[in-house]
Amino acid sequence: MEINLTVERPEEGPKSGPVNIGWFLTRDKGAVLYDPPERVSFRQTNKSHAKSASRCPAVIQLESRYFMIKSPYDINLGFGRDDKGKAHLINRSGTASTIRANKLNEVMTLVAENEWRYPDRPTVQMGLPYCFIADELVYITQLSAFAHYRKDPMPGTIFGGRFLLNVWPRALMWAFEWHEPTKDLVIKRGEPLFYVQFEAEGPDRAIQMVEAEKTPALEKYMEQIGGVVSYVNQTFGLFKAAEALRPKKLLTPKVRD
Repeated sequence: MEINLTVERPEEGPKSGPVNIGWFLTRDKGAVLYDPPERVSFRQTNKSHAKSASRCPAVIQLESRYFMIKSPYDINLGFGRDDKGKAHLINRSGTASTIRANKLNEVMTLVAENEWRYPDRPTVQMGLPYCFIADELVYITQLSAFAHYRKDPMPGTIFGGRFLLNVWPRALMWAFEWHEPTKDLVIKRGEPLFYVQFEAEGPDRAIQMVEAEKTPALEKYMEQIGGVVSYVNQTFGLFKAAEALRPKKLLTPKVRD
């Protein structure tokens, strides 16, 4: 019995070509620190043999559907408690740190202890200005950089997540659950922090990434949906209300001079 896995795709219309995903930074301050999202593709590999993994269609398909976000900072942190037992972060680099001491808390935040998932696993967050937008139904999934090898593994795992991108554009953050707080958390600038994957209607459609313009309409919409996590627990329940406010078009490719 022959099974046809080909998805019939319209020759014309909004769902006929690649999925257009726009990326932008929610703030311009320090923009030079943040590299553009980069497609996961290991080009400098052996392709001389026909059976090389580098030429395998399945491998190429997988890699092409992930984009990586790199760390904009050098981080070298330890976890500790003061004489009263209060949890805090320790800057292991001290005066040699590339980040000034008074700026470190703006970059890395230790989540309040009563919000940790496990009492023995601290949670830290790195705020980032990366945001994505699309004008059709697209889900974004944030997950660990599983295809990049680290000689010294991180002492924990990142928090992944999946949400409806076209209705709920928001700045991503890197959240880390510290399974072994006795070991330092070391991240080098330029290392992959995490991957993002995009799912649209039609799993066979390619992803086309473009830098997006922060238009007045986009900024207004993000203002309307921004910050609500501080006031409600289940923000996904607001998707219908957000969709009613959303302009039909939010993605405008940026034109460079």
